[in-house]
Amino acid sequence: MSALPCLQPRDATGHKGNYGNLLLIGGSRTMPGAIALSAMAALQSGAGRVTVATADCIHTVVAGFHPCYMTVALPSAKEGTITVDATSLAEHVGVLERYDVIAVGPGLGQSESLQRLITALYERFQGPMVVDADALNLLAADETGLPSAAAARVLTPHPGEFRRLTQNAAGGEPSPDRESEEALAVKFAGNHSVVLALKGHATLVTDGRQQWHNTTGNPGMATAGSGDVLTGIIAALIGQGMQPGDATRLGVYVHGQAGDSAAANGCELSLTAQDILDCLSAAWHHVTLQQDA
Repeated sequence: MSALPCLQPRDATGHKGNYGNLLLIGGSRTMPGAIALSAMAALQSGAGRVTVATADCIHTVVAGFHPCYMTVALPSAKEGTITVDATSLAEHVGVLERYDVIAVGPGLGQSESLQRLITALYERFQGPMVVDADALNLLAADETGLPSAAAARVLTPHPGEFRRLTQNAAGGEPSPDRESEEALAVKFAGNHSVVLALKGHATLVTDGRQQWHNTTGNPGMATAGSGDVLTGIIAALIGQGMQPGDATRLGVYVHGQAGDSAAANGCELSLTAQDILDCLSAAWHHVTLQQDA
């Protein structure tokens, strides 16, 4: 792949409607912070408007993390996970096509009803979609394999999630060897027409035709919530008009740069996802200086 893509400078007359209307779906009773991390990362990566749709039992908790995103309470089951189908989701959040991008998965949990919801969104939503965490596991649980999609899809699995995806999808089961796993990731992305970020050391981003390895990041980023931050960054960049492949590459790079800034301010051992989030502004400043040089 070519050099790192650039996010275009903002027009002096621009307004929030120009920079993406995002819908983030996730969160459950035991994981309310995951979708909040994604939403805050999206805001700090330039998203114009962010709406978080989450389980009603944690709605006020999620809303309390930050005052700048909107929240929608969705019906939940007794175990604290969202229980809506695609039709009733639209009744709560409005026509889905009003959103420039949907991100789904962080903190979502797993159930049969959620599997039906995620499959329906994956198949039917006419805009780009970022799929992470439990949404990947729900898609992987479908024995028929990954469904066809109506528009661009970005998948951001860690190696364990990727193995689960490939167990039922065409392409076979990956080897524990990273090189073999990456070769299968390229094949998988091509077979299913997705952009895939296989997370890990030197994260691989591929669309099946081109490949790119990230050069930022450190072992301290192997911590709960780190991937949720990445989901929000990528969604925000797509919402601002970047092509999904470019958004994923730039998002992975900036995410790693924020992690490096956080480690430089403290140490890798104590790094948390909140630290990565807190260093996003510095990471964006660093990237801007690089692109202006």
